[in-house]
Amino acid sequence: MRLLFLLGGIAGLIATGAFAHDRLGNPNWIANGHYTSPIDGSHCCGVADCFEVPASDVQETSNGYLLIRTNEVVPAREVQTSKDGNYWRCKKPDGSRRCFFAPPGAV
Repeated sequence: MRLLFLLGGIAGLIATGAFAHDRLGNPNWIANGHYTSPIDGSHCCGVADCFEVPASDVQETSNGYLLIRTNEVVPAREVQTSKDGNYWRCKKPDGSRRCFFAPPGAV
């Protein structure tokens, strides 16, 4: 029982910390900013669709960015500027990338 409670608490912390908040703490800046996918023009996200990508998992390349953990290359033309200075990946229901945001100056 304790294990279930602990796991539920950890999942809650991860879920609440994963949404795109700007530096002022405004929730879900990506959805509220009405960003759209440069791939197909669809709206970038709902609150559960975007997740912060640790900088240690991102490598800048000559053509864009390599997301190391998923071995995914994001072409430079599909990268948008992150409002909060962090890397974010928004996904479609099938898990494929809808949007990718990189810190200002890195784009």
